[in-house]
Amino acid sequence: MPRNKKSILRGSLLVVAAAGLLSTTVTGAAEADPPPRPPLQRSLDRLVTEEKFPAALAWTSEDGRTTSLVAGSSRLDRRAPVPHDGQVRAGSNTKTFTAVVMLQLVAEGKAALDAPVERYLPGLVRGKGIDARKITVRHLLQHTSGLPNYTEHIGLEHFEKVQHRFFHPHDLLAAALAHPATSAPGAKWEYSNTNYLLAGLIIERVTGRPVQEEITERVINKARLRHTYWPQPGDRSIRGPHPHGYALARLDDDRVVDATEMDPSWGGAAGQLISTPSDLARFTRALLDGKLLPPEQLAEMRRTVDAPVLPGWRYGLGVVSVPLSCGGVYWGHGGDIDGYETRGGATDDGRSVGLAVTALPGTFGGDEEKSALAVMDAVDTAFCE
Repeated sequence: MPRNKKSILRGSLLVVAAAGLLSTTVTGAAEADPPPRPPLQRSLDRLVTEEKFPAALAWTSEDGRTTSLVAGSSRLDRRAPVPHDGQVRAGSNTKTFTAVVMLQLVAEGKAALDAPVERYLPGLVRGKGIDARKITVRHLLQHTSGLPNYTEHIGLEHFEKVQHRFFHPHDLLAAALAHPATSAPGAKWEYSNTNYLLAGLIIERVTGRPVQEEITERVINKARLRHTYWPQPGDRSIRGPHPHGYALARLDDDRVVDATEMDPSWGGAAGQLISTPSDLARFTRALLDGKLLPPEQLAEMRRTVDAPVLPGWRYGLGVVSVPLSCGGVYWGHGGDIDGYETRGGATDDGRSVGLAVTALPGTFGGDEEKSALAVMDAVDTAFCE
């Protein structure tokens, strides 16, 4: 579709913002001199008006007080309020859930972090420069395996073609193993969804049960997450109240499509979950508070290596430590999937934050890196101000 279609969508977004759909948790009679908007609300507003995200949602908790804020519109084609703490596709936040299950199995003596992948998946992982006898479970969870990333080889750059396609885990693995290793095991940190695809397969081999069942019983239910679930095969919807998500039809075009309904099977143990900002924050809070892992395994999870994504970022076993402008770090992961980006986590001193926007940075033009940093700045504001 021609370039002006994108301009129409962007224009409708600005009209929605101007029409007063930027909102907070509090409503009431109009005041002559309304109080200043909280810093986090102003950050969410800027994500909509300046960075062109259709909607932004945030949830925070500190000292027993919780706050839910939203901005923008749930739809581009009409004005629609954003549901507070609405469900979104959680993308790679799923990796932390998968890592927790793996570390629970380690605590139970059913798996070992420094055991080779070959022990659990004999003969499965082979390729040019790829030898599962030299790749350990720790390498998978830490993203230091050197395995090629399957998401670079399944056509995701043309979203419309794969939006409703079902992918089997072994097809995803085959797509990765058709390419050579990117480095030797343990040599460097390099993000690859293939690591968590294999972690999911190991969980299934060790437990004899589907990875989604293990994540549900061992993590979602244990952490009492009421709005987090793994979509079953064929389920392309989002169950609860949710804002619509938007994506580029393909990367070499600027046409935007509604990405809310999609088959998330390509995400699997690396990115299939649906959740809410509050559930994602509560999950990390429960994790740091020792409710999901014994102390020894939690300490292993928090042993980090440098992750050269942004300055100061470090990656553990399925978690990232991110420095804060007000000092210290927060722990979390984040997720990027067509239609949604999620960020946030928790600090050791009790603060918890979940934040989501309803498109990936750059979907509606502008500087992709600037928009991504604006999302991170909003998370920093939520923790620090």
